[in-house]
Amino acid sequence: MFHKEGHKIIFLTFAFVVIAVLLIDRFIDISWLQIVLEAGLLVFLILILQFFRNPKRQTQLNNNHVLAPVDGKVVVIEEVFENEYFNDRRIQVSVFMSPLNVHVTRYPIGGNVVLSKYHPGKYLVAWHPKASEENERTTVVLNNETYGKVLYRQIAGAVARRIVNYAQQNDEIKQGEDSGFIKFGSRVDLFLPLDTNIKVKLNQKVRGGESIIAEI
Repeated sequence: MFHKEGHKIIFLTFAFVVIAVLLIDRFIDISWLQIVLEAGLLVFLILILQFFRNPKRQTQLNNNHVLAPVDGKVVVIEEVFENEYFNDRRIQVSVFMSPLNVHVTRYPIGGNVVLSKYHPGKYLVAWHPKASEENERTTVVLNNETYGKVLYRQIAGAVARRIVNYAQQNDEIKQGEDSGFIKFGSRVDLFLPLDTNIKVKLNQKVRGGESIIAEI
């Protein structure tokens, strides 16, 4: 199953690969070179297909839990001052996505969308300390009666050049559902209350919509 954000790119890539293979067969007579070039095209197609995959996830709905919004590796767990919305201290948990990860963003909690805002910006590498404040990004704040408010931020990286955000202010949303997509690698930051019980460790790999990041 492929994400809808990838349908056009997958179609164009497939068409490009088919045309390229036909041209290679027509104009290149060296058999080993044909094999190398066609194998390279096949690998390229497979990489595009795996990047836009959208596997089904078994989300266990629980208003006491914050779930991982994306697949990837936990690269930050620290107390910070969040200065865009809360203007107070929060626990930041950041998940970095490599180009090999599933890039679907999912709602970490259920409830309603309090804020959804796009920020243009730079394209620093995703692990840069200032990426969260200077890179192109979206900020979404969710609220439910049990957990309270959770802010998550999709951040573009040096390769990612398009962030897709489906969250709209006042939307009623369901935990684990698709909330967006980041094309070609980046990270997502979560900002949680200080009394949150963090359930992950640095460098731990998590699965969007399934892994528990924190609980109240």
